[in-house]
Amino acid sequence: MQLVFASANAHKIKEINALLPIGYTLFGLTDVGINYEIPEPGATIRENSFLKANHVLKTLKQQEKGNLTVFADDSGLEVETLHGAPGVYSARYAGTPKDDGNNNKKLLRELRHATNRKARFVTCIALLMNEQVHYFEGEVTGTIAFEERGTAGFGYDPLFIPTGYRSTFAELGAEVKNAISHRARAVKLLTDFLGSE
Repeated sequence: MQLVFASANAHKIKEINALLPIGYTLFGLTDVGINYEIPEPGATIRENSFLKANHVLKTLKQQEKGNLTVFADDSGLEVETLHGAPGVYSARYAGTPKDDGNNNKKLLRELRHATNRKARFVTCIALLMNEQVHYFEGEVTGTIAFEERGTAGFGYDPLFIPTGYRSTFAELGAEVKNAISHRARAVKLLTDFLGSE
């Protein structure tokens, strides 16, 4: 089955490709000729996932590329003591252009006096298929480290310690992250649904 993933983020594409069962072919935005960043004006992670997927589907229809199955994900880190921030603004927490390093530095600054470092990662996938939208959500709880640790992964991975572990996602590496992450859980729900259709 061919799926178009509404992202140009090479890290996300690689991560989702590793999560898909045999029999799926994943295309990113550049694979289907969309070479620009899709706006994310939504007020929620769910809304942004839909807006991205819908934008790509409309663009592909205009280009007469057939009735492709399109999905998008939006993810965010929600820190309890920051009242859910950075949340929907996770990718641009430190401003534009997006910069993982600056986002991590800002988060550490915001938490420099915090004793409560509880957080959760959330992902919402919007799947547009046969003129219908389906949502799949995943989350993982954890805490924020006091400094960046590890070199694997991307985004807030060097700071996020999932519940039950002492290492950050960036220290644990792709194999462990892909077994327990918010995105892995959402993709599992997605592929279970596609397999049942």
